Amino acid sequence: MYKKAVTLISISALLFVTGSGCLENKDEKNRLAIIDTSKGIIKIELFEDKLPITTENFIKLAKDGFYDGLIFHRVMDDFMIQAGQYAPNGSQKASPYGTIEFETDSEAQHVDGAISMARGADLDSASAQFFICDGAQHGLDGQYAAFGVVVEGIEVVRDIADTPHDGSYGDIGGGKPLEDIIINSITIETQ
Repeated sequence: MYKKAVTLISISALLFVTGSGCLENKDEKNRLAIIDTSKGIIKIELFEDKLPITTENFIKLAKDGFYDGLIFHRVMDDFMIQAGQYAPNGSQKASPYGTIEFETDSEAQHVDGAISMARGADLDSASAQFFICDGAQHGLDGQYAAFGVVVEGIEVVRDIADTPHDGSYGDIGGGKPLEDIIINSITIETQ
């Protein structure tokens, strides 16, 4: 009788622990991307819990120093700022990892300050280019992979978006800034 009681108590305790999630590390937080630009610092929470493929790709590129020295090559006030391909001299840089599979999450939307992957016509064509929303852009939800959000430095995003540009993107909007806005580095930190 004693053995059965101990066994039942042990099973009950195990069910309680697993059912309450105590065996999982629920305290683990998404990491931060610290984007140091020539206009200031932008701190972004990455949605590793919602878009693991996209965040892993971005983190890998950032840790490799891929983005260091690249410019924001497209800006538009009340729309977005885009980077991840061009150096100040106009030369282009391609991701050594190629393209990634498209993913999205209904909770990861293009709110003000969202960071998202730029891509071509094919949903699976994103590689290294990203953009940060200057104002909510919900028309992009489900079409682009919003993989994080600015938690500090939204005023830097606004300043970059408001930079005079050459209008080179015509009908789709925005252009290359008339002054180079450089990504000095992107570092990844835990919260």
